[in-house]
Formats: sequence, C-alpha cells, structure tokens
Amino acid sequence: MTALRGKEIDSFLARPDPARPVILLYGPDAGLVRERADALLASAVDDPNDPFSMVKIDGDELAADPSRLVDEAMTVPLFGSRRAIRIRAGARNFASGIDTLADMTPKDCLIVIEAGELRPDAPLRKACERSRTAVAIACYADTERDLARLIDEELRPIGATISSDARAALVGLLGGDRQASRNEIRKLALYAHGAKEVTLADVAAVVTDASALALDPIIDGAFSGKVTVMEAAYAKAIAAGTYPGQIIASAQRHAAQLHKARLALDDGRSEGDALDGGFPRLHFSRRTPVEAALRNLSSERLLRIITLLADAALEMRRQADLAATIGQRALMAIAVNARQRR
Repeated sequence: MTALRGKEIDSFLARPDPARPVILLYGPDAGLVRERADALLASAVDDPNDPFSMVKIDGDELAADPSRLVDEAMTVPLFGSRRAIRIRAGARNFASGIDTLADMTPKDCLIVIEAGELRPDAPLRKACERSRTAVAIACYADTERDLARLIDEELRPIGATISSDARAALVGLLGGDRQASRNEIRKLALYAHGAKEVTLADVAAVVTDASALALDPIIDGAFSGKVTVMEAAYAKAIAAGTYPGQIIASAQRHAAQLHKARLALDDGRSEGDALDGGFPRLHFSRRTPVEAALRNLSSERLLRIITLLADAALEMRRQADLAATIGQRALMAIAVNARQRR
C-alpha cells in the first residue's frame, strides 16, 4: 500500500519518486489539493501552459475511455521535452486506467489526479494505493502548527514579526482551505508592509474568516432555522463557484461539533463549557447563532441531521450533475427542522 502520511508527504513532494509518476491528491481541503498539484506540475514541465507538455483531462470524460490515460502517459514527446497529465476527478470511475498503468512506467511523464474527499473503499483511491507506480496523498485541513508555519512563511519576505495575540487571532481565522488561508495572510502582509511587527489591530482590519470560505452564513442560517438567510447565502456561494460537496462537508463538521457540545450539555456541563469543548476555535461573531442551535437541537435530532448530511454527501457523489440541488435540499431540511420547537 502506497499511502503517504506526515513527514513522508513533505519528503515526497520535495523530491517526487520517478518510479511512482502517478500521484493522487485527495481530501476536503480543495485549496491544498490545488496548491500541491500546481507545485508538482510546475516542477514537472518546462512550460505548464504548453498544450504539448501539459495535458488536461476531465475525470468524467476519461471514465468513458480509461485506456486513454495509458495512451497519453506512454506518448513520446515530439521535441523530447517532459510531459505531465492533470486530471480532475469527477463522479465517474476511471480506476481501471490506473490499474493498467501499474504494469508500466511512463517515461518523463507525471500524472497528477485531483479529487475531493474519498472513502477508503473508493475505487480511485484503492487503485492508487495498491499500484506500484502510484501514491495517494491525503489533503486535510491545516493544524495550528501548519498554520503557524504558513504565517511565518508568508510574513518572512516583508521582514516583519507578528505579536503573540495577533498570531493567536489569525490562526483562529484560518484553516479549512490552504489557498484561502494563504491569500488572507498575503493580504495582511501587504497591509502591514513596512511595519516591524504585525499587530492584532492589523489582523482585525483586513483578515476575514478564511476557514469557512464564506460558508458560515449558510451553515449558521441552516442550523438556526433562518431559511431565507441560508438560501441567499447558498445561492451566492454556488454562483461564486463553490463546490456543493464542500458546503455539505462543512455542515457535517458543524453538526458533529454541535452533537459533541450537546452531549456535554446533557451531562451537566454549563453551556459555555459545552460550547468551548465542541468548538475550540469558534469565532466570536458566530457565538450567538451557534448557542441558539445548541439550545434548540437535541442530541437525537442532531444525530438525524448527521445521517441526513451523510446521505446527501453520498447522493452528491452518485449524481454529480444534481449536487447543487441535493445540497440545497438537505440544508433546507435542516433549517426547517431547526425552526421547530423540541
């Protein structure tokens, strides 16, 4: 099994193994998936914009003819340059193409596959993990240590330090999507350019909550029973190109945290302690709607919501073309449920 973890990932990304040219990047952090894919592909070819060097394939199209992957991977470049193939996985299965490549070693061709969150038994993930020529790399949300390293990395070019309270506040506003977090830090660095130290006031002035990618109004609207707010925020996110599965994944995390807090409340903990235990990094601006949801939703109702969201996530993978509608329907059901008295 070739599934890299921890420090193995950093080592491999720094120096990819030529004997394993097929790289699957998957997970809930779409920004980290894109960032790692961009870095790998930029180092693999001389010009990522050259169509002769970089081949882009849609995963659902590839599923109709998985043998195309082998043909593309084994194609000899006309001018002797290196080649790369970038595949964005969809809802359809092209794992048989990976299985066929397992018996071959493409020369001077890197194959990078970008996917969302994949279950351990997902065909694509299984195919890459068992192949001798492939690796599977999970891309999960940054930990506080990862975010601290990211902050230092982005502030280093302007030669500024960051105060401890500003760092703590900034970490609390980041996470969930690597590219969104990086963009927020870069915006902060531009704002503080010329200063010796980034302060809490600087963070408050320019940084938004990148951890939810503007999903908080959708989630809080649904769980507090504000149907109109939820619908408007959901429509705005979809129009902006947000993948519906990302919204449902955020709702699943929120439901799990609410359930944990609700169980603590049922065990006799104070509302404040229960909330802090379930949401250790809850931003102050969200505290009121989350408190309302905690008071109104019982642990049994939250379990039903968790099941509802899991079913919606599965159905969205099965019917990718209806993902936006399926997500909206699930969130609407939660909002209607939340408006009802216990």
